[in-house]
Amino acid sequence: MSEAMLRNYLRKIEKVYQTGNATEHTYRSTLKELLETLFPGISATNEPKRIKCGAPDFIITNKQTPLGYIETKDIGISLDQIERTDQMKRYLGSLANLILTDYVEFRWYVSGQHRMNARLAKVGANHRLLPENGGVEKLADLLKGFMLTQTPTVSSPKELATRMAALAQLIRNAIRLAFESEEGGGSLHIQMEGFRQVLLPDLTYEQFADMYAQTICYGLFAARCNEKPGITFTREHAAYDIPKTNPFLRKMFGYIAGPDLDERIVWAVDDLAELLNRSDMAAILQDFGKRTRQEDPVVHFYETFLAQYDPKLRELRGVYYTPEPVVSYIVRSVDQLLKRDFDLVDGLADTTTLKATSSDGNYSLATHKLQILDPATGTGTFLYYIINHIYESFKDNRGMWSSYVSQHLLPRLFGFELLMAPYAVAHLKLGLQLAETGYDFKDNERLGVYLTNTLEEGFEGSKLPFVEWLVEEATAAGNIKHDFPVMVVLGNPPYSGHSANKGQWITKLIEAWS
Repeated sequence: MSEAMLRNYLRKIEKVYQTGNATEHTYRSTLKELLETLFPGISATNEPKRIKCGAPDFIITNKQTPLGYIETKDIGISLDQIERTDQMKRYLGSLANLILTDYVEFRWYVSGQHRMNARLAKVGANHRLLPENGGVEKLADLLKGFMLTQTPTVSSPKELATRMAALAQLIRNAIRLAFESEEGGGSLHIQMEGFRQVLLPDLTYEQFADMYAQTICYGLFAARCNEKPGITFTREHAAYDIPKTNPFLRKMFGYIAGPDLDERIVWAVDDLAELLNRSDMAAILQDFGKRTRQEDPVVHFYETFLAQYDPKLRELRGVYYTPEPVVSYIVRSVDQLLKRDFDLVDGLADTTTLKATSSDGNYSLATHKLQILDPATGTGTFLYYIINHIYESFKDNRGMWSSYVSQHLLPRLFGFELLMAPYAVAHLKLGLQLAETGYDFKDNERLGVYLTNTLEEGFEGSKLPFVEWLVEEATAAGNIKHDFPVMVVLGNPPYSGHSANKGQWITKLIEAWS
């Protein structure tokens, strides 16, 4: 039956080809009809808007689950040359199940590796297609294998980081092209304007696409890490699986990657969700939360991701790579200074409280004397080592740890971060760390890591709906800046020559010192 369908497909293709004025697009309906007839229940979607934003020509799905992709070229085009193009290199590096075809020759790739070839016919004189012996049977096997293939489960952090990075490149490219094609009042423009108003006034659309892609990747990753076992992981439910300890990312992710995700990029995000669904998270997270003397596994994962995703970006943002021995030394030194020079017997673990008055004098509150802030926290390494150092002091009294975290650690340990990806990684890392120590967050608790511009005073508000959550986050951080008696400021700020972060508020503050 399938072989008869393939012979009929070849006849239809040849009939169109012999007109002499057919293009690559002319044959797409015939290929779509073939695939959906051969494999009832699957959908072969050819969406022009998506194609303009970097998607392959066909996306093959089964009840919204991506099965594979098909990239088509005109009959007679050299597939050898197409294989060497940047576009195909991106597809082969990121898409696990892919066919490249000129409608008569089909090349199948699994995880970037060539799996099988099948040729129905060769191009002859006078626009004739000359059938290949055994071509129909071979193509039937190729298409069946393509539809039924199960890509291998990802079981190592390095492999997952590499695969995520490749898909992030596709998502970034799709967002950039979608941004260029939409009107100024489109959803992507509105979202970028929100980030400009609250965080990064000079944000370019290329930087916005980069931030957007990384946010989607690490939002999905955080959700997958938090998902209960035995459940099929999908993009639509990811927002519910992001830990409540990060309310901003939870709200934002529901907005940018939920049911209303821009249709031009949804295909790539769904493929990333399927990659995470096929990942053995127990194996991948085996060492993520462990307090060892080895390199921080979460940051190592992020470094691997950046090295594959954008090596130049990895070099530019050296803030992520403060050597851990240096971090450990600074944390231990601060602890000793607090004990020796400030008479705080417990050092960083101090629980002393005092009354403080708000900056406007309108109210007073009981607060901890020792407030700790990393103003450029990056992926949270300094906060991680502070928690680790304090936890070690409970080695003879583990039963008191959970109440201490709730009453005396979370209320006074803060980090500010300007960039979305490290902000998400910091939340992930600290959440895993506290979980590994045995702490369970209460429903209303969050980590004190905030997405904010440390060098800006605050933000008054906006009419843009998307900005609401950014403003909430900035306001919470602003309260810490103004009303919390921060005693310890530590970390390693990102510096390289002269900073481009020169807001009016911070400029006025440093005028007296310049």
